Amino acid sequence: MVMKGSYALYTVDENPNYDQLIEEYAPLVKRIGHHLKGRLPSSVQVDDLIQSGMIGLIEAARKYEPSKGASFETYAGIRIRGAMLDEIRKGDWAPRSVHRNSRKIADAIRYVEGQTGRDAQDSEVAKALDMTLDEYYHHLQDGVGSRLFSFEDLLSQQGEREGELVGGGSTPFEGLQSDHFRQHLAQAISKLPEREQLVLALYYDEELNLKEIGAVLEVSESRVSQIHSQAALRLRARLGEWGDSQS
Repeated sequence: MVMKGSYALYTVDENPNYDQLIEEYAPLVKRIGHHLKGRLPSSVQVDDLIQSGMIGLIEAARKYEPSKGASFETYAGIRIRGAMLDEIRKGDWAPRSVHRNSRKIADAIRYVEGQTGRDAQDSEVAKALDMTLDEYYHHLQDGVGSRLFSFEDLLSQQGEREGELVGGGSTPFEGLQSDHFRQHLAQAISKLPEREQLVLALYYDEELNLKEIGAVLEVSESRVSQIHSQAALRLRARLGEWGDSQS
């Protein structure tokens, strides 16, 4: 059997239960897609996530081996989510100006913290950038983009510095295989201001969306977005210093 339409060329002879699995677990694709949508910019369409997720489900149905021990739902969930994230990572919804501003903010944070020896305050970073506080918060808001699914994604950057903070390998994530880098990342996270640590933990460990985190912290969703973005940029600044020391 060969699928037609968007999923053509996928032969399915490998698993005799293929059709049944696809029909039974198609709702799982929608659930995962809608869950991820709550963690993405408004420009991302849930239908695109579901289409990518269906490809992941097809792959799971083709390759699932019950003898391996994992339930199909567990195996398919990993494949579906992975397919969606792979597709998302290929895209970039932020203009180059946003990436330039993010790098400037990270550099300003590094400068202020180098001068003061403590966590940079919002007002200090804004002053270093010759911005008002409102302008600074606006740039933080703009910087909340698509790469927000793991700490690896959080640290990855577009442009000429991509890969630099994660060890300078041939791919953006190669450096994260280094135990030394992981240890340094853990230390950097532990030294973030308490509220930034909490937002990262709720977002990445508990997988709450920004609205849910806002309810926990009793702040607006936009404020959570700003805190998240600032935590990311603070980590980039501090890990940039670590990267410089390793070169």
